[in-house]
Amino acid sequence: MGIIGVSPAIQQVRETIRQVAPTSIPVLIEGESGTGKELVAKAIHEHSPRRNKKMFTVNCGAIPEGILESELFGHQRGAFTGAVESRKGYFELADGSTLFLDEIGDMPLHTQVKVLRVLEQKEFMRVGGSTYQRVDVRILAATNKNLAKEVREGRFRRDLYYRLNAVKIFIPPLRERPEDIPLLVEEFQREFCKENQIDCEGFDEEAIALLQQQPWPGNVRELRNVVQSVIVLERGKRITADVLLKYLPVSVEDNVPPLPVPTHKSVDQAERELIYRVLLELKSDMNQIKQLLFSQFLQPKSLQSWRPAAATPVPAEVVNADVEEIRPLEEMEREMILKALQRTNWSKRKAAKLLGISERTLYRKINEYKLQENL
Repeated sequence: MGIIGVSPAIQQVRETIRQVAPTSIPVLIEGESGTGKELVAKAIHEHSPRRNKKMFTVNCGAIPEGILESELFGHQRGAFTGAVESRKGYFELADGSTLFLDEIGDMPLHTQVKVLRVLEQKEFMRVGGSTYQRVDVRILAATNKNLAKEVREGRFRRDLYYRLNAVKIFIPPLRERPEDIPLLVEEFQREFCKENQIDCEGFDEEAIALLQQQPWPGNVRELRNVVQSVIVLERGKRITADVLLKYLPVSVEDNVPPLPVPTHKSVDQAERELIYRVLLELKSDMNQIKQLLFSQFLQPKSLQSWRPAAATPVPAEVVNADVEEIRPLEEMEREMILKALQRTNWSKRKAAKLLGISERTLYRKINEYKLQENL
């Protein structure tokens, strides 16, 4: 079927495909970009009675509004400037087969009316034509938008939504099903190496674990690109977590500065307020660091019950103990990371969880402080 994964969500997708494929009922496929909506549409077509004919795909968001109807329904000669001959549209070409309308949420409202007629009456009219033509087409549609919300806000026709929504398949984002990543990586590696005749030793367990920690905003498509890039640039070597780290994408949200917005304030006033906010954030961060260091290094292990005792002179080295114990933050951080690694027998995942940081951050810190396991 080509739908790879062991997560309950993907198993449900496969089961739904098996149930709806033998029918001609419309199917609405929802999910973020890169989750594999077109792959699901192909699986439905290939397991349907129409599989012996080609499935046609139209990206409704990629075709300019002015020519979308001509692409879908065709046109007669002379229908508009440049129409020097009659031309079949995708509905006519897909007669007896399947038409996949990708990104249907971007389809103009006036075009939606004509698509609804095909669904309900099984007929359409060419642009510039005067008669309706009968057609037998199964429609599969996909979107990365929330169509129910689009309907409420008047950007998508309610009647067309209900007609398409007879069966809905939702593909969850990759970040919600990390258990599927090992199988996906294995399949991408196998296909890419076979196609390009590359011998690859694959990804070790820690590298796979690191991949499972990523947010993958581009979903399966982004994961495939990373796997292929690493294999090519590392020339098929065994991929460890340390090697993989430099190829992982940087989060767009964390690294792109926000776009400027109007504040209706003078430059001096805006700068003063910005500096003030930064100082407040810095103060908050310093307080958190102080609390963490105090709990880790300076807090006494236990408090003995108080009992009176004769006064004794206090040695000078005890008086200055607090001053002597103050060390650079980098040194304390290095010591904390090393202790966590030793306590977890150098399990990166367990150590990261113990420290309350991401596994990716831990790998960076290990490289930064040049920590190595003593075998």
